[in-house]
Amino acid sequence: MSERTDQIVAEARALIEEGGPEALTMRALAARLDIRAPSLYKHFPDKLAVEAQVIAIAFGELAAELEKTGSLSELAAAYRAYALAHPHLYRLMNSGPLPRHLLPAGVEDRAAMPLVRAVGGDEHLARAIWAFAHGMVILELDRRFPDGADLDRAWRTGLAVFREPVQH
Repeated sequence: MSERTDQIVAEARALIEEGGPEALTMRALAARLDIRAPSLYKHFPDKLAVEAQVIAIAFGELAAELEKTGSLSELAAAYRAYALAHPHLYRLMNSGPLPRHLLPAGVEDRAAMPLVRAVGGDEHLARAIWAFAHGMVILELDRRFPDGADLDRAWRTGLAVFREPVQH
């Protein structure tokens, strides 16, 4: 990417982090960069391409955090911490269809690999754990748990279920 492309992506991310995915429009992005919106199309064909670059960077960041972990509970804690620290970015990464055709090769796999490794290579188990973690995170972000709910204990309880032998 060029320096200008990097700047566009950084400002797009800032818009998303501040106001959610819906805050990113080509017009708002251009205004933030103090350029005219048509100038953005010299670098990106459309908004989806900009979002894909933001998602790719976020997957890389998440992967780096997850790669620092060892146990399943550490991995879950790192996943949750990233999501809570970047709620709008997390929603962009994990809501709606993923524009895989616009992502750099391997970026999604890199983010998934620490979990797959943590469960001994069982991709089905990894997907089930990811679904649990994603559900917990979204419910927490949406403030759907009652006040005073012990979410740390809910995470521990949920993860403990996955430590039981899986019937194939």
